[in-house]
Amino acid sequence: MTEIEPLHDDDPFAEIRPYSNREAPDILRRLALDAELIETLAQWRLSRFNRIWPTFAQALARLWLQRTVRRLSSVEDLQNLIAPALSRMIKKTSRFSVSGIEHLDLTQARVYLSNHRDIILDAAYANYALHRMGALTMSLAIGDNLLSKQWVADLMRLNKSFVVKRNLGGPRALLAATKLLARFIRQSVTQDHNPIWIAQREGRAKDGCDVTEPAVIKMLTLSRRPNETRESVLKSLNIVPLVIAYELDPCDVLKAAELSAGATYTKAEFEDVASMSLGIMGQKGCVHLHFGDPLDPELDVAGVVSAIDQQMVAYYRLYRTNVWAWEWLHGQKVPDFVTSHEGDISESAFRLRIEAAPMQYRDQILSMYANPVSRLLSETVATEGA
Repeated sequence: MTEIEPLHDDDPFAEIRPYSNREAPDILRRLALDAELIETLAQWRLSRFNRIWPTFAQALARLWLQRTVRRLSSVEDLQNLIAPALSRMIKKTSRFSVSGIEHLDLTQARVYLSNHRDIILDAAYANYALHRMGALTMSLAIGDNLLSKQWVADLMRLNKSFVVKRNLGGPRALLAATKLLARFIRQSVTQDHNPIWIAQREGRAKDGCDVTEPAVIKMLTLSRRPNETRESVLKSLNIVPLVIAYELDPCDVLKAAELSAGATYTKAEFEDVASMSLGIMGQKGCVHLHFGDPLDPELDVAGVVSAIDQQMVAYYRLYRTNVWAWEWLHGQKVPDFVTSHEGDISESAFRLRIEAAPMQYRDQILSMYANPVSRLLSETVATEGA
């Protein structure tokens, strides 16, 4: 693997930060020669032709990639190339809507803390919404477990992603990496005035329960200086929750298989890359993204966790798929106060989708869709009992 020189020898974030414009040309040239990327492009852009004549399909993909790379010289060039393709994908695979963004000062850098359902698209939809408003797009957190292929890592870091290191040996190395990550996030927001996207938990909420991991919030406070409180660090990050809801999950069967196997589940090599592709290309029906309310700046770690979780329930858009799944599982109608939105799929089509899944995964899939309703009901009961 060709090493790319960091922007500065003393750059503490060189191994995790997004690539810079200075680094972009070398990275792009490396991508143009990557055999796995070329093979992937042939399978994706020339799928039928690739099945019949893969050698020639890959030659065409290599030519297209090399010509495309010659037109790019910066991160902005790549984002301008991706933006129309992202727009076409969104329009082809979903009906996308946004709320709450009109109430925010989009000139203010902040940490957007999101629920996490899809490896790529949660953040991509959010950046698309910001881009449409003429606002600065976010830098995106991505776990190093998803970067097993060099071309994936290069593309992600060229597209304003920064690396969350998880595969480390020993607690000392993990703590050092976590502190470095916290410092990077804080510097991005408070000094570089660059917004940040991170998920509320490590990994996707495969069961449909969007619950904040306190460890994520504690991580954000590890940048604190001597005599500085955790609360002051959290205040400086201007945290706003993001709540995304999908009418359909293209990866629902894959998630159900993993959940059903529990601790015995072993991922196949590059399985996450396959999930990325399925999430991007699969039909999602309606997708709604809500930009939440800025958090009270005086909250401590526990208060931030609680406030985010409350907004995840209050602002999550329930679709009829969620209600149908809950009713089929529980054998009764949802209470009258539960409101849901019409989507793009009929009840009969959704039932056929569930019945097409392997028998052993069907209840798990239904639970995945039903759990947002269950969380709303639990929150309502807790509020009424308080």
